[in-house]
Amino acid sequence: MPHNVFEAISPNISALLGGARVDLSAGEGTVNSAEGRLIQPVAIDGRGYTFSAVREGLPFARTEIQFCRELLTAFSGLYSGFKLEGYAAHFRTALLASIMDITVARFLRGDRSKGFWPIQQLIQLLKNLSYQRYEGKPATTGFLVHRTTEPVLRKTLKERRHTLISLQPHQSISPTFLDNPLTYRFIDGNNLFFISTIQMQVVGLLRTSDSVGQTDIERLTQREIFSLVRRLGAGAFAITVNEASEIEVLISPAKLLVRRKGNWAIFDPDVIRTFLADSIVADAIDDLLWTVYAVSKQRHGTVILIHEGTPRHLAALKKGSVGGDDPIGRLLTNRVKGQTIAQLKESGTLLRILSSDGMTVLDKHGKLLEACFIIDTSHAREMVTGGGRTTAAIAASFFGKVIKVSQDGPIELYQDGRLLYRFG
Repeated sequence: MPHNVFEAISPNISALLGGARVDLSAGEGTVNSAEGRLIQPVAIDGRGYTFSAVREGLPFARTEIQFCRELLTAFSGLYSGFKLEGYAAHFRTALLASIMDITVARFLRGDRSKGFWPIQQLIQLLKNLSYQRYEGKPATTGFLVHRTTEPVLRKTLKERRHTLISLQPHQSISPTFLDNPLTYRFIDGNNLFFISTIQMQVVGLLRTSDSVGQTDIERLTQREIFSLVRRLGAGAFAITVNEASEIEVLISPAKLLVRRKGNWAIFDPDVIRTFLADSIVADAIDDLLWTVYAVSKQRHGTVILIHEGTPRHLAALKKGSVGGDDPIGRLLTNRVKGQTIAQLKESGTLLRILSSDGMTVLDKHGKLLEACFIIDTSHAREMVTGGGRTTAAIAASFFGKVIKVSQDGPIELYQDGRLLYRFG
């Protein structure tokens, strides 16, 4: 029966791991996290089983491995709690609806000797809020959960030039906490946050400083909040409902748990770092991957090729440019060609380039070779099928690493005509 129940949640686990193949088999295997393969034993109802995940071409990141351990612990506990005959469908339904939330709450709690219910209650409140609109606009809010002393909290916020508005007495995050519209209209999860303890006691409000210089990409990806999470104690985190009605959980080191389209996913920069290693200079990778997340969050589509060949090879792949070969188009693209990712990001033009139609081509030094590029798919070594952006991504991946962002949010990694990984 564990196999049947596991099958009900396996699509969600596969999506969580970027499209990896997952399985649960009888008998205990040896713990193994070799490249592209994750093996984890688990005891279920007194018997030994083995969970396996396979993702060709990309190893599993440490966060993914830790998350899977929490997931299997939650699965074992839930399964053992349902033993009545005739209730298999009830159990599968309950497991499918709850196990990811339980896993996220356990993962954030960290201390396994203590309960995770307060965190789970907050997650449930924000799930409900993510479906809510106020005067036609999505409801947004944010919480910064610290795990340090109040003096350290105050000192850290002062050093970063942020404002702490204390709340006395402290308020518990109860099922009615978000009933007041001001909790999601005034507290927006961008510049204003509730500050809470791990026991879910709200101790005040955080107003971030305007003096912290940030680019548009850094604002979209909450770089300053990541900085605060890193400073506010081991296990601190921030959790928001954003303008795309997604739940974002910011943890340290800078990683995200994202609830998108009803499912949880892990945005772990280590996956993309591994994918891009040896293809582009290390200094450019972080700027690129966080820009890709910003594009995904804004719901813009894009295709990025890290070209392996020479400019002459690239010229042979070109079928045209978006908008044709008009003088204005040439003027605009020629002004940015040769600039690095860092320069484009700092000037505020990188997001605009990536959100334009056509492909963006970078070289191994992180410099822009082409923008609004249309690739001749006939140069691909295999038959390529799919939508326009997917076709371009697959064809381009025979000539370098490719990152594709769909207009509805998913991020995909391609190499040699294969989809290796998918987030969201």
